[in-house]
This record gives sequence, C-alpha cells and structure tokens, in this order.
Amino acid sequence: MNLLFRMLYVLLASLFRPRIDAAEFSSRLCLRTLPNDLDINLHMNNGRYLTICDPNRVDLFIRSGLAKVMLKRKWMPMIADHTMTYKKPLKLFEPFEVELAVTHWDAKYFYMTHTFTAGGRVAAVGTSKGVIRSREGVVDPALVMETIGLAERMPGTAG
Repeated sequence: MNLLFRMLYVLLASLFRPRIDAAEFSSRLCLRTLPNDLDINLHMNNGRYLTICDPNRVDLFIRSGLAKVMLKRKWMPMIADHTMTYKKPLKLFEPFEVELAVTHWDAKYFYMTHTFTAGGRVAAVGTSKGVIRSREGVVDPALVMETIGLAERMPGTAG
C-alpha cells in the first residue's frame, strides 16, 4: 500500500513516455519525498530507497517492451542482491531524481546501478543484480534482450 499511488503514477506515465532504445537501457523518474517516506529523523527512510527502485524498474520494463513479453511468457523479474550507499538525506517534500541504468549482464544476471540525486548532488547510489525467471528457471539475459529487440546492445555485456 505504501507505494500504491507512486506505482499507479509510474504505470500510467510510462505508457506515454518514449520507448527505451538500445543506446540507453535506463530509466529516470522525477519524484518528491512524501510524508510516508520519512523515518523518525524526518528524512527518507533507508529502506524506502530500495523500495523506490521498484517503480524505476517497472518504468524500464514497460518502456522497453519487456513487461509485455514477461506477461505473455509468464516470466518474473527478481532481485537477487541489492546494496545502497547513502550520502545525503532527502527531506520532506524535497524533489529528487532516481535513475536506473542496466550496466551489463552475464549468463545469468542483469547488473544495475540506481542513482538518487537532489539539488545537483548524489543522495544515494545502489547496485543490484537481478534475473528473469520462467517456469524452467533463469532466462538467459541475452535471450531477454533479443526478445525485446535490444540485441544490438550486446557489446555492453560482460562475461
């Protein structure tokens, strides 16, 4: 329930934003710190940063065409690992941007960087690795990229 309205906003807005192309496999959202994001110190709760990465991924899935493919093939995205480094607190109603960039992938994982900025300064940086799973197991990221028509992004892979 905490992110219901943000998620609805992202779902609707993503339908009208430009498609993500092979040159830039990333998503940027402009948001604002809300009262339900705060902890006892009256700045954004450390766990909320991790949670806000989810709508960022949803935007990427929709705008790249991956959401449609995942629904059709019954694939599920899953985060296997996520770390976050906090540099500057985000205060109540402070506007901020969060950018998700898929930096590379190997035979199993997609590797991503999440950067939160406010007022021209980095507030937090996170890294995560995730997989796309089918009923048979993990789907090779190269197959995922080929399926959504971004196979030309292959030179950016690792491994």
